[in-house]
Amino acid sequence: MDANDFPAPDADVDTIAPDELKSRIDAGEDVTLLDTRMQSDYEEWRIDGENVTSINVPYFEFLEDDIDDDVLDRIPDDRPVTVLCAKGGASEYVAGTLVERGYDVDHLEDGMNGWASIYETVEVEGYDGAGTLLQYQRPSSGCLGYLLYDGGEAAIIDPLRAFTDRYLADADDLGVDLKYALDTHVHADHISGVRDLDANGVEGVIPAAAVDRGVTYADDLTTAADGDAFVVGDATIETVHTPGHTTGMTSYLLDDGLLATGDGLFVESVARPDLEEGDEGAPDAARMLYESLQERVLALPDDTLIGGAHFSDAAERAADGTYTAPIGQLVEEMDALTMDEESFVDLILSDMPPRPANYEEIIATNLGQNAVDDDEAFTLELGPNNCAASQESLAGD
Repeated sequence: MDANDFPAPDADVDTIAPDELKSRIDAGEDVTLLDTRMQSDYEEWRIDGENVTSINVPYFEFLEDDIDDDVLDRIPDDRPVTVLCAKGGASEYVAGTLVERGYDVDHLEDGMNGWASIYETVEVEGYDGAGTLLQYQRPSSGCLGYLLYDGGEAAIIDPLRAFTDRYLADADDLGVDLKYALDTHVHADHISGVRDLDANGVEGVIPAAAVDRGVTYADDLTTAADGDAFVVGDATIETVHTPGHTTGMTSYLLDDGLLATGDGLFVESVARPDLEEGDEGAPDAARMLYESLQERVLALPDDTLIGGAHFSDAAERAADGTYTAPIGQLVEEMDALTMDEESFVDLILSDMPPRPANYEEIIATNLGQNAVDDDEAFTLELGPNNCAASQESLAGD
């Protein structure tokens, strides 16, 4: 039986919406999850948290009328349990079999696909430039984006294709004209929304330095070279070329208040250097990253906020709930930022996590060399981003 082709259970099964589950986790409630996906999928990507107990028992263990006692013994009967799978079908079936046996269970609506649909917005309260700055957060993958608006105009940085309608709706709700959609680089973990937004009347912007990687649609969009500026109300967005993660990696300085670093620098780590040229090119890319950090990023005032395009499970939120931090704080907390070049290179090459799932196909899609529909695009980017150089936090090391 296919995991997506299950009959409705005989017992009534309650459903919990993804955003409700997220709210419970954020509130510090103890949550127990029964993840019925295959072990390999579970180990690659799952819902975690300090207050989350996660148990993996694949769905096929529940297909027989007489479920093995060893399987049932693994499922707590003294607390509520939320069952989940990839899309919601298998988990509803499994939850039904457990309800029939007296367990207190519900199941996650749309499974991990539903979890991947959560997209939250938090204001960056520490931003002191012109206008208002919002940070978009996608907890399933750790993707971050930024919406700066002022004087009836707005710009979105690192938009996701899956949430194109959301950006347009948010701009409409705020009463602003979404003027620009800017990418920091050719992403390897998600499908960019810049082209879709451009098709909806927003001026799409990509780094000029990224075009030589094989971007097929560069003539249809605006290209941003180092030093170029984009104006949103009274706010100025300055282009800062910061290669290392990729040769085209570009940061955007938002009215001197926050540097949107893409995958150059995160609040818990620095970028991995191997996604463009592989292991062979990683040492040279790491040296390029070191130079960018030292000469372009850390040269900014200490109170300039850093906001990356991603966060990992090792990242800690700022007091305002965003994944941002002042440069001065990161220099104090992250030894990698004060090392000499060779020590820096050795460090970031020593503990890189697995490369993002489907990263080669995602890169090809973002270059315009590969065409996928919306459902395929959504499926391609499921999973963790793995764009940092370390599997653990480098902050506080």
